[in-house]
Amino acid sequence: MPFADELLGAGVARTLTRSIQDAMPGRQLRELPHASESLDGLSLRERADLLRDALLADVPGDYATLARIIRSAAARDAAFTGWLIWPITGAVAARAVDEGTDASFDDAMALLSELTGRLTAEFAIRTLLRHDLDRALEIIADWTASPDEHVRRLASEGTRAYLPWAVRVPGLLARPGVTVSILDALYRDDSEYVRRSVANHLNDLSRDSPELVVVTARRWLDTPAPTTQALVRHALRTLVKRGDPQALALLGFAPATVQIDGPFVSDTRLPWGDEVRFTAVIRNTGADDARLVVDYVVHHRRANGTLSTKVFKLATAALAPGEELAIDRRHSFRAITTRRYYAGEHAVALQVNGVATPSATFELLALAGEPA
Repeated sequence: MPFADELLGAGVARTLTRSIQDAMPGRQLRELPHASESLDGLSLRERADLLRDALLADVPGDYATLARIIRSAAARDAAFTGWLIWPITGAVAARAVDEGTDASFDDAMALLSELTGRLTAEFAIRTLLRHDLDRALEIIADWTASPDEHVRRLASEGTRAYLPWAVRVPGLLARPGVTVSILDALYRDDSEYVRRSVANHLNDLSRDSPELVVVTARRWLDTPAPTTQALVRHALRTLVKRGDPQALALLGFAPATVQIDGPFVSDTRLPWGDEVRFTAVIRNTGADDARLVVDYVVHHRRANGTLSTKVFKLATAALAPGEELAIDRRHSFRAITTRRYYAGEHAVALQVNGVATPSATFELLALAGEPA
């Protein structure tokens, strides 16, 4: 993923400053130019918040004033797009909530829908959802019929329970079924961009409400579009990794009569940064064809010596009676930014149609110069 300074760096911030200055020539901006040169060392979100606050300071007054200047900048400047939109939409939402009127709230929702195609307004809309969830959802319901795919996608993406990089909306977490009507309106959408968001949204709900997710997915499969099967498969991915029997059955993976030899690890002592190789053979010992979804589970050692599990996709297969599936896979322990490894005992297991095998253990050796 690009670094923060590649997405919202000084050059982008200066473009934002110039666009706003051109839209209000009678006032000299002070905070935005300063913020544009003060981004070093900040995360992407911190940069967006700093520029948002600078914009609010440079454009004092009511919500209508800010909205008028932003619409003017958007209309006159082709460069008014990309990552500079994040602080812009954040300022719109913050000023509307501070003003506290229905008129400013409704216009802020409209302005976010106008701007979302220039990057996305999915982060800023969370401020409005937190302020008045029911009023926001009533407006968003109309967005599902918008001719603009970006607005339709915003209806789904902006209301996700666990939207990455975004603040949580307590009302969405407390009422997990409240957004299902939005998804119902969009799951057959012509745009893959929108459908992907719908699948991710439903997958978010599976964290807390697996039964709701399965019921919703089953209903969609009863009245499908040609794209619905793929959407549901993506939406149920977390439940499949958990081995949820209802989700697996919905995708056609019933309990199977199989014999599993393995997994076996090639080396029980793994040098730091190397790969563990494991093999297995899965044999259909039943009288009928078996549809299988095969994942593998790595039990990582934590700092306190306990193990945490992470499930990884491996394969899907259809085996005739007596047919075998050979597994030969490597899993890397190279250093990455999203996981820290600890020396000591680890383990790997298979998970076939939600049922885990016994684990094969191995030892991850300490990095040279580090304590074991």
